[in-house]
Amino acid sequence: MKDKRAVVFVIDDDPSMRGALDNLLGSVGLDVRAFPSAQEFLSAERPDAPGCLVLDMRLPGMSGLAVQQQLATLGISLPVIFISGHADVPISVRAMKAGAVEFLTKPFNDQELLDAVHAAIDRDGASRRDAVRAAELHARFDALSPREREVMALVAAGRANKQIAAELGVSLVTVKVHRGHVMHKMAARSVADLVRMADQLGARRAGASPYTKV
Repeated sequence: MKDKRAVVFVIDDDPSMRGALDNLLGSVGLDVRAFPSAQEFLSAERPDAPGCLVLDMRLPGMSGLAVQQQLATLGISLPVIFISGHADVPISVRAMKAGAVEFLTKPFNDQELLDAVHAAIDRDGASRRDAVRAAELHARFDALSPREREVMALVAAGRANKQIAAELGVSLVTVKVHRGHVMHKMAARSVADLVRMADQLGARRAGASPYTKV
């Protein structure tokens, strides 16, 4: 499947700056959505595609830092690149600590901004791929029966088949059948792969060494 076209959102109350950013970012094939205020950006529809936000630090009504905080509150994980007409070190430190990708002081070099935007889009793309993989993993886990989940937890914790049979009060053959179903349903290529999945899901049973032979 072809990757979706990356979207760069721009918030700047200066029309000339918005136009310049639109031209620059559009020249490298990016889909640019420019807004004069944070309120207009927050009320606009955001396409389901990798992207980032180029955000002016000083805006009427809501500051850039306030916008960054609002994004976090709303659960919008859009990478932010700050641009500012003032080299304010304390503010830039706060922005970076809050997760900003870059803080550029106007006038900045075009290539600096393009590099920051591409890095931010790459970060957002990776985050989106991780989220898809996590959702798929949880879907596979949800497809397991309660007993299969118990077996998975014990296998991932390092229990041998005989130990699992004794702990669950079932036959060794039953454990092997359940274990085979778990490996198939979880699409695990090895026990080590299953352990990694269990750790991501928080589904490993405590009290056994993960290095026990199974």
